[in-house]
Amino acid sequence: MLRGVRGRLTLTIIGLVALTSLVLGVAAYAYVATSLRDQQVEAARDLTNFNVSVLAAERVPPGTARDDRRWKSLVDAFTLRGVTGTVVDFGDGDPFASGLDATSDFRQLSPSLRSIAESGNIGYERLTVDGRSLLVTAARRAPDGPSFYFFFDASEVEGAIQRLGQALVVGGLILVLVAAVVARALARRLLDPVRSAGNAAERMATGDLSARLDVESGDEFGRWAASFNRMAASLEATVAELRAAEARERRFVADVSHELRTPLTALVNEASMLREHLDDVPPGGRRVGELLVADIARLRTLVDDLMEVSRFDAAAEQLQPTEFDLETFVRAVVRAHAPGAGVVIGPRAGQVVADRRRLERVIGNLLDNARVHGEGAPIEVAVDLTGDVRGKGELLVAVLDRGPGVPPDELPLVFERFHKADPSRHLGGSGLGLAIAREHSRLLGGELTAAPRAGGGMRFELRVPVTRSLPMGDGMVTGDEQAGAALEPNTETAT
Repeated sequence: MLRGVRGRLTLTIIGLVALTSLVLGVAAYAYVATSLRDQQVEAARDLTNFNVSVLAAERVPPGTARDDRRWKSLVDAFTLRGVTGTVVDFGDGDPFASGLDATSDFRQLSPSLRSIAESGNIGYERLTVDGRSLLVTAARRAPDGPSFYFFFDASEVEGAIQRLGQALVVGGLILVLVAAVVARALARRLLDPVRSAGNAAERMATGDLSARLDVESGDEFGRWAASFNRMAASLEATVAELRAAEARERRFVADVSHELRTPLTALVNEASMLREHLDDVPPGGRRVGELLVADIARLRTLVDDLMEVSRFDAAAEQLQPTEFDLETFVRAVVRAHAPGAGVVIGPRAGQVVADRRRLERVIGNLLDNARVHGEGAPIEVAVDLTGDVRGKGELLVAVLDRGPGVPPDELPLVFERFHKADPSRHLGGSGLGLAIAREHSRLLGGELTAAPRAGGGMRFELRVPVTRSLPMGDGMVTGDEQAGAALEPNTETAT
């Protein structure tokens, strides 16, 4: 089947050739057929004029019996001149006829031809009798004389015209077939540069920016290929510069974070010592000390986050799956990040195999986000599993809060790095927590989504493929609808 631009171009060329062949064929057929018939009519008129001149001399006086033998001898002579039949109409209802059943053929002539003959002019018409093509001419020399009708065989002319039509049809079909082959090859040749450009664009889309087109000529396609190559080279250079700048930025962040870790570790230790002796500090300086300790802790968290982001960018992170009890794990994470949060564990929670550290990082960041931005509203955590009897399943974790939520126009940006829904706020995180959580969820092969809750607040939902250590028993959860029932929990405080 012909598809695409090449198919349409091929069909267009075939259609144009077929239409041209049809028009030229019809015109040639009409011209040749008309010419042959006109030539035959002209010859028949000349012969009729001559024959009538001869026969008019054999006029039968009124009241005298006609001599049919005499008429027969005359008309038989006309047969040698191409006449296949002759009718002499004396107007008495008993015409004389000779040759090829001319009497029956005479009765099929139209009245208009007889009227022309009676008017003294030479007329003609074409007649088909029993498959025979005949040309009939008619004339009268004297007003009171007989009318003469001459029958000429037109089979040869009509046969030639028929053979011409057949030849034109066969020739037209052959021309269309040849045009189809040529058009297909021509379309392929013309569209080769387009196909090459498409392949090069596909390679560039997959990251191979070295793709180029061959410049084979100086025509429009050649100039197009040269322009494409210049564009590709410019794009490759730009992307290389951006990658180099990105690599320099990653190295800078990693180097700065690494260099800050040593003095920051010392600051953290000193802040820890300061925290232990805050009771010995005068009340005026105690508040300053508390703020200093909190800021050092935030700075340590920021540096750790930057180090983690740099590892993501360098693709240095690898999964380390371990086996652990899901309920014990979740409750421990909640105690560490949001001790007062309500927890609901689904009925299928048990031993699973997954990357515990990354799961802890994702859930912990979600809890920290809910705690920091929830403005003291209750936090709820729901956990459940779906899966099949082979031990393959999906872990579903939902972290819900009743805070102010996120404006609809900000919702698509909540997982972007350094994004803050309210930049004017001085408290809160660095804007990296949710971005790091999303990166970890992707490494785990899962998905992290955010959506507003009915009645206010946010719902963050994590879906991660896991492996159960033991096969699921009867009553296992197998659908999102069943699992979702556990993802809108009542509060059960983690202890």
